[in-house]
Amino acid sequence: MKKLIQTIRNIWKIEDLRKRILYTLGILLIYRMGSYVVLPGVDPGMLANLQNQSSSGLLGLLNMFSGGAFANASIFALGIMPYISASIVMQLLGLAIPYFQKLQKEGESGRKKINQITRYLTVIILIFQSPAYIANLVSQMPPEGIMPFDPGTTTHSIFSFFGISSIITLTAGSMFIMWLGERITDKGIGNGISLIIMIGIIARLPFALFGELVSRMEQQGGGLVLFVVEIAFLVFVVLVTILLVQGTRRIPVQYAKRIVGNKQYGGVRQYIPLKVNAAGVMPIIFAQAIMFLPLTLAGFANSETLSGVARVFTDYTSFWYNFVFFLMIIFFTYFYTAITINPTQMAEDMKKNGGFIPGVKPGKKTAEFIDNIMSRITLPGSIFLGFVAIMPAIVGLFGVTSQFAQFYGGTSLLILVGVVLDTLQQIESHLLMRHYDGLTKSGRIKGRSSFSMAG
Repeated sequence: MKKLIQTIRNIWKIEDLRKRILYTLGILLIYRMGSYVVLPGVDPGMLANLQNQSSSGLLGLLNMFSGGAFANASIFALGIMPYISASIVMQLLGLAIPYFQKLQKEGESGRKKINQITRYLTVIILIFQSPAYIANLVSQMPPEGIMPFDPGTTTHSIFSFFGISSIITLTAGSMFIMWLGERITDKGIGNGISLIIMIGIIARLPFALFGELVSRMEQQGGGLVLFVVEIAFLVFVVLVTILLVQGTRRIPVQYAKRIVGNKQYGGVRQYIPLKVNAAGVMPIIFAQAIMFLPLTLAGFANSETLSGVARVFTDYTSFWYNFVFFLMIIFFTYFYTAITINPTQMAEDMKKNGGFIPGVKPGKKTAEFIDNIMSRITLPGSIFLGFVAIMPAIVGLFGVTSQFAQFYGGTSLLILVGVVLDTLQQIESHLLMRHYDGLTKSGRIKGRSSFSMAG
């Protein structure tokens, strides 16, 4: 405890770090306040149907990521997810289209161009998502719940003044959130977009925790004991997830001695850290996107068979949903790891710099060795990632409420763990640069650099 207090004092002593932390907290406060600003013309006292609709399922997940703004009919209702979707699309385009591959190799100028295109794509996505949200809002609201902006109008549509103005407001709101995230990244601490997502998730934790406590207390006999057991198991899952995020396999690399002029280079041994979970949260996101397809297809067909399939594959508690979801995560973990880690390029870079893995020939043999190591460590990492993804369904079988179950695994838990570790890593770097003790005894907090979709 004494060391923690001293560390906090050291953080406060560093003026630049103190300003960055306060700036970040200020931006996050603006975001949280905005999530309670209701769309103009909407009566906040008549949102019961919308809040019930977004209490579980896909809409419940979107509501959690937006920090409750979705259910509040807020100006930030669509949150940062449209930008995340655009970022994922840009990553996929970078794998398939040479133009985007070229931009990725152009350094800072290419990154700026990609960010600009991502913003334009975000606006396009919002233009489609905003009308869908407004249409759903109108269907869930009683007629008197929305102020009639148009004289003589008692019904509302996306083409009414209310609809058009709300679409503009929602689009501007999400773009403003994106701007806030960029400000945190530039002038604050941590990755701004990731922190905004994390704050949205954490904001729902007290409500979910209280709801679970009330649910257990209403049970006859042992309800409080079960609640304590749930909390203990949640702490265990979080600790194991941290080990997954930080887990690495180090490969020793020996550099040969080289003498250039009067200086000697090389002759040292270094290590290449290969992450057990190099794909991060991306396999879960890709798998979830595909699992939403049956519901989409069912909406365009009247087939009872297709509708039945859609019901099975949109119920996250069903066996077949979780079985297919688990297998897809394993597949996408290998897929995403393969496209982000290039053993051949790593072997070539080592060879150019006079490095080699002891006992392995440089060149092709080194590439094969690294590829074999990655395959071996990716398998347990992908299996555990699959279990983390389906953990909400598993704990749901034991009576845990759907809102609280989301914190036991899936995208939410990985984001929380990853973002916290990344932010602590940046704070620790500021401390170590100014010769203060780090946040841990070893002074090494490993972040999750693989969650690049939000940065």
